[in-house]
Amino acid sequence: MSKDLTGFLSDWEYDPEQTMRIIEADDGRNVLQVRLPLGIEQYELDGRPDGERPNGYDSALAEVEYRLEAHQRSGGSAEGFEIDHDEAVKLQNEGVLFYQRYLLLFQMSDFGRVARDTEHNLRLCRLLEEHCGSEEDRNAVLQFRPYIIRMNAMSRAMISLNDNLNEVARHILESATEEIEELPELEAPAFQFERIRSLNYLRSATKQLTNVKPSPVAKLQRELKDAVAQEDYERAAELRDRIRDLS
Repeated sequence: MSKDLTGFLSDWEYDPEQTMRIIEADDGRNVLQVRLPLGIEQYELDGRPDGERPNGYDSALAEVEYRLEAHQRSGGSAEGFEIDHDEAVKLQNEGVLFYQRYLLLFQMSDFGRVARDTEHNLRLCRLLEEHCGSEEDRNAVLQFRPYIIRMNAMSRAMISLNDNLNEVARHILESATEEIEELPELEAPAFQFERIRSLNYLRSATKQLTNVKPSPVAKLQRELKDAVAQEDYERAAELRDRIRDLS
């Protein structure tokens, strides 16, 4: 097989307005591809973005979490469990892979997977915070925690908004704002910048959400849900008709 990629790249010319696509791989799974000016990146949509399974685990994070659980079972507590420099670097590098993927997925409005990937990186933050002995290794990741919290909250809020659950979305944003405000200070260059930027972003999004009036359809859908829960099927049928007419 030729190592020349010219023909492959010619089949998908670079267009800055159309840089992402999901294609079906040879084995039937879907993968995300990104066209760059000088090449193409490919991401797995599920599991680790690079498709690797470190030592048979879904991720390096999952492997360390498993060892932590085993340590707790054998010793009765997490005391004495520590993440060394090499393992911290491995976890940090994995976190970058998840960051790169969820940034792309957010642009594609795949908020379910964004919530999943940001939760992975939040678990990574908690693990390093509690069990990494090196402050430098901890802060290399924790300095970005305000941003990860913000992206996780925004993705979950968007899922709620798509279900017309405006109050749930507002609560998610407000809770994330409080969480970032209560984060302990870090001696890391990006922490203050990311905290201020994320707080401003979340407050602005909450304000916009507060000023949005629920649509008539959203109100009727909530009433329909209540009618079904109360087994008032005659009322539910009437509400379905009204929703269909408005839609």
